[in-house]
Amino acid sequence: MAYESYVLVCGGTACCSGGGTTVVEEFKKELEAAGLKDKVQVVVTGCLGFCEQGPIVKILPQGTFYVQVKAEDVKEIVAEHLVKGRVVQRLCYDPEQAKKLVAEANIPFYQKQYRIVLRNCGIIDPEKIEDYIARDGYKAIEKVLFEMTPEQVVEEILKSGLRGRGGAGFPTGMKWKFAQQQPKGQKYMVCNADEGDPGAYMDRSTLEGDPHSILEAMTIAGYAIGASKGFIYIRAEYPLAIERLQIAIKQAHELGLLGEDILGSGFSFDIELRFGAGAFVCGEETALLQSIEGNRGMPKPRPPFPAVKGLWGRPTVINNVETLANIPVIINKGADWFNKIGTATTKGTKVFALTGKVNNSGLIEVPMGTTLREIIFDIGGGIRGGHQFKAAQTGGPSGGIIPPQFLDTPIDYESLAKIGSIMGSGGLIVMDETDCVVDVARFYLDFTVDESCGKCAPCRIGGRKLLNYLKKITDGRGTEQDIKDMQAICDAMNKASLCGLGQTASNPVRSTLRYFMDEYMEHINDKKCRAGKCTKLIQYKIDPAKCKGCTLCARKCPANAITGTVKQPHVIDPAKCIKCGQCELNCKFGAISHG
Repeated sequence: MAYESYVLVCGGTACCSGGGTTVVEEFKKELEAAGLKDKVQVVVTGCLGFCEQGPIVKILPQGTFYVQVKAEDVKEIVAEHLVKGRVVQRLCYDPEQAKKLVAEANIPFYQKQYRIVLRNCGIIDPEKIEDYIARDGYKAIEKVLFEMTPEQVVEEILKSGLRGRGGAGFPTGMKWKFAQQQPKGQKYMVCNADEGDPGAYMDRSTLEGDPHSILEAMTIAGYAIGASKGFIYIRAEYPLAIERLQIAIKQAHELGLLGEDILGSGFSFDIELRFGAGAFVCGEETALLQSIEGNRGMPKPRPPFPAVKGLWGRPTVINNVETLANIPVIINKGADWFNKIGTATTKGTKVFALTGKVNNSGLIEVPMGTTLREIIFDIGGGIRGGHQFKAAQTGGPSGGIIPPQFLDTPIDYESLAKIGSIMGSGGLIVMDETDCVVDVARFYLDFTVDESCGKCAPCRIGGRKLLNYLKKITDGRGTEQDIKDMQAICDAMNKASLCGLGQTASNPVRSTLRYFMDEYMEHINDKKCRAGKCTKLIQYKIDPAKCKGCTLCARKCPANAITGTVKQPHVIDPAKCIKCGQCELNCKFGAISHG
């Protein structure tokens, strides 16, 4: 059936939780009531990326982009836009520009993006294999099976310059070649979808919006290395991604794109899901394999590497979701095309979950070499609330905290390493002057200490010692000797830990000691937290010139630390004050401040 218009509703987790599911049902009801059921199709897509503005609705063919759509807005969209052809200006990202039928290309958030990994997210219905096929889906596996040898596939991936997007950036083609060169026999292909960084949701959104791209990529990899079995290791906290993967696997089986004798080629490959319980350490390759085998997820020493001896002792290739999502495009468009995107050492694009104190948070994909300034100020729209940029963290709990002087640093593996950070899986958290970097470092150490498997002493003991020092400093009990001890522990953890978790867990501390030593010294010598985040260093004061003696602060204080008579300035007793902030929060005259 040919439709006149299409209503695309973001069906990613964020938009669904924000009321997107109700919006879909309301569209179906209102279209039927308006007699448009056979003329307008409602399509639930994957994540459109602009999570800050969800739920998002896009109307095709005009390309009109509606933001923050609620169920009660649907009747107006149907009556005005779909019946009368008039844009509902108040629901556009920029109502002043609504006459231009604002689409992604007109919105600053999208203007510097370039989508390869997320090419189908927000465009297709992820639960319909026909939508994926209509956009060159499974064309790459057909080309591979009937026009290329396994060796040619590996050479094409090597030539493309694709590097693993999950951590240190090891060349993908090299990893495939190692496994391919192992003696024939049982081999395995594993997709690492165990995305554990706080604030990161790149892999989840890719799986929710384009699951078939990962199935196709894994099948291509299986053919290249000689594997007949694949596993997707995905955390159980991703129910929507799991559901859509299960649907996609079933559909691929029905069309002969998975299972025995794929497309009559003689090549057989199948995929199963394995669920993780949320252990951060299982993002490390050897720990992930242990978990798939049914053991406790703990790293093993390397070598041998998984490509030589992996799952159940057999050669195994492990790639994360983002890495695999590039594979079908590289096969279809060629390594030379992909090689032209990015920098000299890092080809292609990178997906980031842009979060924190930024106006436009969401999922973005940019060419490698894009600067932090472009991401934060052009795509992200600058710092929220008119505050000043203070730092950005890339690489999640294992990444470094990057100060303002490096805003023009291009995003690639080598450039980030030079300034003490890592690419990691793609979390990018923006901070302003109201954030305390010492407290941020403490937060991440708290996370990694909790997630450490405890197998090796440098991580188990070193991480705990670092955390204790950070707590001591944020409590106002730190000494300058603590700084020297922390630096020594960071070096030891980096050199001696068994796996990547322990080796990089100290990065937030190392980078903040390197670039924000003055804040550490303020905490230690002046017993002061300039951001006011370290509660034990906060001193609340009442300005007698502004205090009206309304007694509200005294009545709200849970510790009875405020005294004074009606219509007379009040006083806070520092010995009794528990630093809860209720006095400042409730004062109507701005008489209470902290420092």
